[in-house]
Amino acid sequence: MTEAQMIPRLVRLGPNLYGTVFTLMKLLPAHYILQRADQRGELGEDTVVVETTSGTFGLALAMQCALMERRLILVSDPAIDPNLYRRLTDLGARVEICQEPAPVGGYQEARLRRLAEIRAELPDSFCPEQYSNPDNPRSYGVVADMLHQTLGDVDCVIGPVGSGGSMCGTVRALRERTPHTRAIGVDSHRSVLFGQPDGPRGLRGLGNSLWPANLDHTVFDEIHWCSAAEAYAQTRALHARHALFQGPTSGAAYLAAQWWAARHPDRLCVVMLPDEGYRYQATVYDDRWLADNGLRLDALPAEPVTVTSPAEAGDGWTRFDWGRRAYDDVPGAVPRAGRPLPEQALS
Repeated sequence: MTEAQMIPRLVRLGPNLYGTVFTLMKLLPAHYILQRADQRGELGEDTVVVETTSGTFGLALAMQCALMERRLILVSDPAIDPNLYRRLTDLGARVEICQEPAPVGGYQEARLRRLAEIRAELPDSFCPEQYSNPDNPRSYGVVADMLHQTLGDVDCVIGPVGSGGSMCGTVRALRERTPHTRAIGVDSHRSVLFGQPDGPRGLRGLGNSLWPANLDHTVFDEIHWCSAAEAYAQTRALHARHALFQGPTSGAAYLAAQWWAARHPDRLCVVMLPDEGYRYQATVYDDRWLADNGLRLDALPAEPVTVTSPAEAGDGWTRFDWGRRAYDDVPGAVPRAGRPLPEQALS
């Protein structure tokens, strides 16, 4: 059963830094969302689960639906890797690929449109909508409970941001006991989540081209952006130093976490490490691939460049004091007037 893989391991990475190490983080919200939907009577005998995904949320849903013996249709795009596609179909999911991006909103918008078409064709369907379903962040309450029971007061949580569920859910639950707990979000450049203009991103698994409804900007004290090369190098360092074989979102989070923990030796820090690295053996963990794609770094910068506005962020590791502000209260953030929040899951 997937329950054994949902709760993370807690691994000490430094004197004051612990890693919350997941096998597959998205199992937690996938299980919780489907469980709650079933309890509310939203999953009938013939209900088809339908979602749009190019990443691990789709894998988590496929695992859950296989165990529940439910039909699952996933809408994706060419970015989905062949190994993941094979796992999804082996688990019984039907996977549709949108071959062309929409003129506005790119592949994410194209996927949303196809998802709506599929649901209109089905007599009974359920969409987990991880980017807007409040059960996504609620599912991480168990992680906050585990951290508090094991470590006591947690002073800072650092983690990647995509849907906003893991960071917002974990930090909000911790702050019910420790309001001072800081939240540091890690994003990729050219992601709209924290004020940069939308653009092509090589680093997948974090960032977004649209604003998720589950992302509560007022949770975050600080934001770090990093490049794909920096995230990959730190992913490899996490493996070499701590024998943790994780994916690049974990490397991106670890980049910011090890720096912040070293600067605050009297604070207890936790870094969220979402997924294992088996999908990246031919890329992130392959020296030739890194070199051929110009993504191999001989050395990482010792610290981020601190900026006073998201508009000043360059292409490397950058830090900004978000200050628990709403998005529209942050000077230099790209205005989002007229840009709708996605109503379905986009990861």
